[in-house]
Amino acid sequence: MVREVFGKTEECLDVYHAAEHISDCGKVLFGETQSKTDWFERMRMVLLSEGLGGMERELQLLKAGLQESQIKLVDSLLEYFRGNAGRLDYCDRLAEGRVIGSGLVEGACKNLVGRRLKPTGACWRVDRANRIARVCGVLYSHQWKNAWKKNN
Repeated sequence: MVREVFGKTEECLDVYHAAEHISDCGKVLFGETQSKTDWFERMRMVLLSEGLGGMERELQLLKAGLQESQIKLVDSLLEYFRGNAGRLDYCDRLAEGRVIGSGLVEGACKNLVGRRLKPTGACWRVDRANRIARVCGVLYSHQWKNAWKKNN
């Protein structure tokens, strides 16, 4: 839908969501220990500086001393990052002064879309609320003409 409405875009996986996945994996592997904290910080830095390549290397090395159930957990984390491979270019984005979190977008949704959806007494069905959210996104992004052409 993003490409359909906005054309070519550069997507970015919210770094806080990615870090949450790393942290969840670390909790299972190491418990709430200093080792978990140290591992998490190292993995976060690898993600920010090297992206998918660094994560693949580190997670493959980690699997060497693990039990089968732990290996499945690490493989699941690795697949999560592989599924988002095109969205992990944090190092270049930071170097260009671009954001790597979704806070701006989430804040805009809360304020701009919420203003339309939450007047007193409003009641929405999910499909119609999604349509209004889409219209608000297009309207506030100054892409109205492009979206109108594609949908007519």
